[in-house]
Amino acid sequence: MCKKICILMAVLGLAFSTDLSARKAKVTIETPASDSRIEYTGRTLVNGDDVSYDWSGVYFRIRFNGPSLKMKCSDTKNCWFNLWTDKEMTPKADKVFMVGATDTLVVLAEGLGKGEHEVILQKRTEGEQGRFTVHSFITEGEVLQAQGRKERHIEFIGDSYTCGYGTESHDRNDPFLAETENCNLTYAAITARYFGADFNLVSHSGQGIARNYDDFRPGYNMPDRYSLTFDESPEHIWTPDMAPYRPDVVVIYLCTNDFSTARQPHETIFAGRYIELLKKIKANYGEDIPILCMASNVTPFSFDYIRNACMMSGLKNVSYMGLTKDAHNSEDDLGASWHPNYQGHIKVASCMIPYISTLTGWEMEEKAYK
Repeated sequence: MCKKICILMAVLGLAFSTDLSARKAKVTIETPASDSRIEYTGRTLVNGDDVSYDWSGVYFRIRFNGPSLKMKCSDTKNCWFNLWTDKEMTPKADKVFMVGATDTLVVLAEGLGKGEHEVILQKRTEGEQGRFTVHSFITEGEVLQAQGRKERHIEFIGDSYTCGYGTESHDRNDPFLAETENCNLTYAAITARYFGADFNLVSHSGQGIARNYDDFRPGYNMPDRYSLTFDESPEHIWTPDMAPYRPDVVVIYLCTNDFSTARQPHETIFAGRYIELLKKIKANYGEDIPILCMASNVTPFSFDYIRNACMMSGLKNVSYMGLTKDAHNSEDDLGASWHPNYQGHIKVASCMIPYISTLTGWEMEEKAYK
């Protein structure tokens, strides 16, 4: 009798242990990156389950139930990212990390409380640092529909200033480092945050309207790159129907590299290429789209070139402005390689924001630029 009782207890104990193991086992759900419930902002290419991009500033929002979120992804080089959990895109990210391999599993969030959560992941470095591909997301609960895009959207077209080259550096003599490039601290991101707007960047360091920095890769300037899905590849042409958004205003901040060295374009050539870019923007978004063209403070006649090009274009809703040489100083406001740091970008944004307000009708508020 005793032997039977012992056997019974052993069987019951095994069953109880098996039940506990089943309870502890995590049930995960794998969701393809291209799932419509996930919201991407910026130029991307969907290929089956995968979503790929290389432009600076592309970000996605994903909402989900459960305590954790993992991402299967690949990178062709070494891209850096900003991440926020359950908050908007503040100047300081909750987490900064690099992805530099193929078929990588990255833990985006863990140890979260029960209920719904949202993660925002932003590519903070530009196309030269690599093309990024998201394959899928792994959660312990269901992926939820994104809450929807913001009512306002701004597109920014530019060069290294728009990419965020050196924004986290505090010494103008520092060299370029991928880890100090952060598009989230640029005048573009600051302006978008001020107006509570989504934004996308079409930007590449060294690019000009008619000449790139020191005439590097002549004949391949921003009016050419603007037509591309990937910054670093002419393989795929981008069309506005590939994006689920339409900007309310487009900002062009280019010409610094055209005039940074002794080899500078003739005004006729510059105007022709500038008008070409303006016409591409109008073709994408309609002739009523407001465009703000900003001249840099590198050379005094860049403003004249841009103003004349805008007037020659004959296009409506095209405005222009210029930064003076005192918009930011040449010491504390500069980071790596004499590019504006975060403090310098705040000053640039403070010059631009009133123009955006006038062009869009968005009211200015009494709040800090950040």
